[in-house]
Amino acid sequence: MSDQLPRMSASVYRHMRSAISLKGMHNDIKKADGVNAKIAVFLTNMVGSMWCAYVFAVVALLGLPAALKPGGEGIVAWIAQTFLQLVLLSVIMVGQNVQSVASDARAQRTYDDTVTILDRLDVHTTGGLKELADRLDELAASLRPPAGPETLQA
Repeated sequence: MSDQLPRMSASVYRHMRSAISLKGMHNDIKKADGVNAKIAVFLTNMVGSMWCAYVFAVVALLGLPAALKPGGEGIVAWIAQTFLQLVLLSVIMVGQNVQSVASDARAQRTYDDTVTILDRLDVHTTGGLKELADRLDELAASLRPPAGPETLQA
């Protein structure tokens, strides 16, 4: 089954590693301008991690006994208002980060492929087109009537 799955390219792996690592978060924070932007980047990276989703799941589960007691909010309300909101926030952010990294890697591969194709086209067509244009000029010159006194008087 693993043979059927595409292997993760080195660039995708490198992007994924930097997106989920502390070093990657440190680089993102350094790129931000101003204290508020740095705080926002830090909090976004922290909340958008699976570790935060696990912590939120534990916090939500701690509130489950109170929700199940008589007079509590009930299981449906607890799931909808507590568990899903807390846990899905982080999980959705992680999913968006992973999709963004994969999209960036695909865009980079497309760009690299395009550059390679254009380089190969340039290598193979420049000389060929010049030779073809030179040959057409030779043919056009050989088809012209000689410039003599008869052609000038007409």
